[in-house]
Formats: sequence, C-alpha cells, structure tokens
Amino acid sequence: MARITAGLATSHVPAIGAAIDNGKTDEPYWRKVLDGYQWTQAWIAREKPDVVIVVYNDHASAFDMNLIPTFAIGCAETFAPADEGWGPRPVPIVENNADLAWHIAQSCILDEFDMTMVSGITVDHGLTVPLSLMFGQPDAWPCKVVPLAVNVVTYPPPSGNRCWRLGEAIARAVASFPEDLNVQIWGTGGMSHQLQGARAGLINQPWDKAFLDDLTNDPERLRRMSHIEYLREAGSEGIELVMWLIMRGALGPDVRELHRHYHVPASNTAVGHIVLEKHP
Repeated sequence: MARITAGLATSHVPAIGAAIDNGKTDEPYWRKVLDGYQWTQAWIAREKPDVVIVVYNDHASAFDMNLIPTFAIGCAETFAPADEGWGPRPVPIVENNADLAWHIAQSCILDEFDMTMVSGITVDHGLTVPLSLMFGQPDAWPCKVVPLAVNVVTYPPPSGNRCWRLGEAIARAVASFPEDLNVQIWGTGGMSHQLQGARAGLINQPWDKAFLDDLTNDPERLRRMSHIEYLREAGSEGIELVMWLIMRGALGPDVRELHRHYHVPASNTAVGHIVLEKHP
C-alpha cells in the first residue's frame, strides 16, 4: 500500500527562484538562505520519495476572481511552469501521478471534502520554488508531484482546523491506494510577511519561531488559531501558514522533528523550513 512517510514545510519566496535561475546562489545574501536546505537535499536524496504532494497557493496564475476554489487538486498528467510576468521559470515540467491524484480526489470527496479537480492549469512559484530548494536544477524532477492548491489569497481562506482535517483525509486516501509508494507531503508558503499597506515588510520572528515549535510540540494550538491572529501577528500574507497544517495533519498526532531552518530576510519575508518524520 502507499504510505505517507514524512512531511516538510518551506517558504516559497519567488526571489529565491530568481536567484537559483540566474546563478546568484553563491552570493552571500542568498547563501545564508540556501545553506539551511543542504541537509534536506541530502536527506531527500536518501529517502527517494516516489511522489510528493505539494500544498501551495496559486498567485493569480491559474485562478483569478472568476474562479477561486478553496481546495483544488491537479489531476492532469503534466503541468507546465506558469508565466508570472517575466516568462516561465526554466525548470522541468511537473509530472503528476494522475492515478493517485484522482484517487485522492475521490476519497476526499467521499470523506466529505469538496475538492475541485483541475487539469488545464500552469503551476507558479508557489510550487516550483520548493521543488528547486529540495532538488536543485535537474533536467527532470526526480519524483512525481501531485499539486494541491489552497485559497489563501482571497477572503475567506479555510481555517487551520479545516486544513488539518484535510491532511487527515489525504492520509486516509493515500493509505487506501493499492500501489506500493513512498509518499511525502509538503506544506508551502509563509512565514510572517506583508506585501502592501502601512505594515509592508512586517516580520515577526518570535511568532514565527513559536509556530515552528508548536508544529511539532503543540499542534492543537495551531489548529485553533484564528484568521485575525494570523493577520495581526504574521501580516496579511502570513495566512499561507495554514497550508503547513495540511502537511502536519497528514502525519498524525506524533512526529519527530529532523531539521529546522529559519532565516531573515529573503526579499521582504522570513524564510522558514522544517522536516518532520511520521511516527511509526
């Protein structure tokens, strides 16, 4: 049977993708950001996941005000990188495990989650930057990727508890898939940042670090956290962190923290990264 063995979370700052694509990774500014991912790159090369489920948010590349699904799962065979205004990133095409994606969609819908099934979309930096951080610049991504898009752009986004419960439903779906697969689930986005208004540039390091602590040690607090706390403490874009709770919910109540990285700044945001292993 398929099984979720581990999860990780990471920021998906677009400027990181630009630094990687334009050969700036050895510059001191970006070296401090990227050094925290070297451990994970070595770890994931050993783990060799067959599939990663990447929980991300679209940034008006695939969805706009005409159509905003709360949860959308990509069910096509492949997804091309999006053109976000300066051309598509020079990264490989995302190859999906479409059979698993359709199975997750069916299982979650029958588990009373209303998933939107999508095919003809492109995937933006929310998904491709995490792949670059973990796998570098290969000719092809070394595993299949199931895209799972979450609305954290337009009010109302889903609650942290709803995201956690979706993670649990995804875990049940994966466990019922008959193929023997090593599956990881990644939550992306965050940490604290605000891109506009009087508080543009906001970074709340104590709050971010408490979030990282509680992801392992007190996830129940994070499940109960209100939208207004994300807005007040982590800025208008800090709500992206609810996507980390999908990953965390999929791992079950007990996890072991393997690695953590936190760095300020990258562009105008805080970069957070954590690797969690599912408890046997």
